[in-house]
Amino acid sequence: MIVRCTKRLRDALHVGSGALLDAPPNEDDFYANLVWFDRRKCLLLVHAGTLFPVFVADVRVPDLRPIGRQVVRVVEDALLEEGLPVDAFGQLDPDDVQLEKTASRHVLGVMNEIAFECGWQIDRAGGLWNVKVDDLNHHIRRSLHTKDGDYQVPLELVLKRLE
Repeated sequence: MIVRCTKRLRDALHVGSGALLDAPPNEDDFYANLVWFDRRKCLLLVHAGTLFPVFVADVRVPDLRPIGRQVVRVVEDALLEEGLPVDAFGQLDPDDVQLEKTASRHVLGVMNEIAFECGWQIDRAGGLWNVKVDDLNHHIRRSLHTKDGDYQVPLELVLKRLE
């Protein structure tokens, strides 16, 4: 499993460029970014092939080391929350997570849209502590995003992948 981290996340994890692979982009990659809301770090993950997002509120950088454990756990939890099999994105092994630089501006753009939507929902709830993260994730997984020239819903793309 390849996790394509933004520079912000790589810097927070103290991952130098020498520790990264030079793997070509793949639809099965996950993209990860650190975003701040109410002065707290939050993790945003997006699957490149389906744009399936996972938002995790109030993370601490030490909890992200090694990142494989955290990423696999939250992705599997998100899939189970949606009633999907934990292998919907293939076999997720926390010991086989490799970090890489981001490679798709499109996925990064979708991540920015999702982060903006999360911020709006958090503000609307009166702050990060008042928002129900499960409800927020439920909402962003059903929001329209552009994929292959069409507007599509990430959850529906995961279901198509499973067919």
